[in-house]
Amino acid sequence: MVSLMWANNETGVIQDMKAIGQICEKHGVLFMSDATQAVGKIPVHPREVGVHIMAFTGHKMYGPKGVGALYVSRKQPRVKLTAQMDGGGHERGMRSGTLNVPGIVGFGKAAEIAKKEMQQDAERLSRLRDKLELALMASLEEVYLNGTRDSRMPHVTNLSFKHVEGEGLMMTFNQNIAVSSGSACTSASLEPSYVLVALGLGDDLAHSSIRFSLGRFTTEDDVDYAIQALTQGVNHMRDLSPIWEMYKEGIDLSTVTWSEH
Repeated sequence: MVSLMWANNETGVIQDMKAIGQICEKHGVLFMSDATQAVGKIPVHPREVGVHIMAFTGHKMYGPKGVGALYVSRKQPRVKLTAQMDGGGHERGMRSGTLNVPGIVGFGKAAEIAKKEMQQDAERLSRLRDKLELALMASLEEVYLNGTRDSRMPHVTNLSFKHVEGEGLMMTFNQNIAVSSGSACTSASLEPSYVLVALGLGDDLAHSSIRFSLGRFTTEDDVDYAIQALTQGVNHMRDLSPIWEMYKEGIDLSTVTWSEH
């Protein structure tokens, strides 16, 4: 079985699901996707791209926490699952246990609203995301986009600010901006994002990355505030950094031999 994210949670990059689905079909391999980041934000049609099993959740589309859904193909091919929880045989034998009815109803309503407002939200958020990126790249040196501009979610961007430590940069915001230096799943780790390292970034740029996520309630004023705060924060961090000073003086940092005392 092949299993991968429909859209990456750190960079927002959307995988070429149809091409991957065709490869899986050619070799008779089941294709599963964690579509949590995509469902409710962009059109997602598992059968059209050859996905046989797909997981997604309510809270990513403004529904209640603690409720999710699993799409399972019933024909061409029919996928048979083995239950992990035995008991009363609920959900056609897939999962026993009392159903979270309020969660399910809330999930359904959130999906209904998301479907209705998806295109409008995507257009607005992609415009705000682009404004954020372009403004930061225009006002600051050595800012890099991680991922691709062509195939990505409308509401996520991941930027690296060279020679600025991401965790330190976030401390300059005084908790007024909610961003992260990686995914929520690895927030307790001090290691650089394995996603960015796998993309080929060195530890310096991976450690200097910030993930931004815009949402239904993000306004133009919010983006303007973030641009101002980030610009000030990056400049402040670089003013204090001897490494940035060496870089500006034209010193090739890759040739410097560092020692510990």
